[in-house]
Amino acid sequence: MQRLRRIINSSDSDDSEDDFIVKRPRWIKERNYHFHGYDDEDFRIRFRLSKAAVYDLLIKIENNLEFISERNQSISPMNQLLATLRFYATNNSQLTIGDYSGLSTPTAQRIIHRVSAAIASLHREYIKFPSTQQEIRRNQNEFYQIARFPRVIGAMDCIHVRISSPGGDQAELFRNRKGYFSINIIDIVARWPGSAHDSAIFNNCYRKAKFEAGEYGAAILLVDNPRTPAQQLYNESQIRTRNPVERSYGVWKRRFPVLSLGLRVKLDKALVIIMATAVLHNMLRQRGEEVPSDDLGLELPAPWEVILQNGQIRSELEQSSIPQQNRAREVLINSHFRNLI
Repeated sequence: MQRLRRIINSSDSDDSEDDFIVKRPRWIKERNYHFHGYDDEDFRIRFRLSKAAVYDLLIKIENNLEFISERNQSISPMNQLLATLRFYATNNSQLTIGDYSGLSTPTAQRIIHRVSAAIASLHREYIKFPSTQQEIRRNQNEFYQIARFPRVIGAMDCIHVRISSPGGDQAELFRNRKGYFSINIIDIVARWPGSAHDSAIFNNCYRKAKFEAGEYGAAILLVDNPRTPAQQLYNESQIRTRNPVERSYGVWKRRFPVLSLGLRVKLDKALVIIMATAVLHNMLRQRGEEVPSDDLGLELPAPWEVILQNGQIRSELEQSSIPQQNRAREVLINSHFRNLI
């Protein structure tokens, strides 16, 4: 009992010290204004867009990024956008992105998701399918010039975007045939688990339903779904015509390596990021901007050719090595199909 009293008395005498917990001081990181800190070329390498493209994009989404007040050191829309683009360009951890942009890790996480959602909201402006007869006819003529394949108004393909395991009972559905977790996307619909076959995705695709409803008349959509030897042979004839969509996916992943190296975020955020980068890809393609040179600050786990191959995208070198069709086939296409266009 005496020992207990001594302990109680001792604790009472130390109350003045134990009642106060020393909190970590709040540290406001210094914000870096990268828009003015780099020249045009260095800026494009690090953020994958030109300054002009970033400024045009900011005008479209700025209202969605503004904070109500300037309290608590609010982050400008430009800094929010650049932090997100840096994440797309490197797939660095949010801690690293925060340090680079002068943000805390939780703030960087919220901003990346916020900006991605704002960019994705522009999808109707930049991701469109031909709808009028004039647009359909123009697409058919442009595809015909590639390899004289008639009536084509579009080409469709699937790609796998690597993700972390989503967890739960359905996690294994997202493991693709190559053994890693991924989202298989088609027609910019990023909701299919990696185990889904391309044909299953296309059969449930909204675009297929519109074709079957006759909304595009006698137009054709080229899809890479060969199963039988006959289909494989036919696929050889249309591969050059469908090649632009494969090459486009390769350029898309090369410009925004976050899609090639894997998304270490939750599934819902991964879907938003994929849609946002798709919007950016189409915006830059319409602007005619070339893919910038590689970012020296990006540490690749393997050469680009290997990364793109694992993602089911052939490299530009492989694309250019596809043998030209022989003269007999050219004559056959000309004579048999010219009247169908």
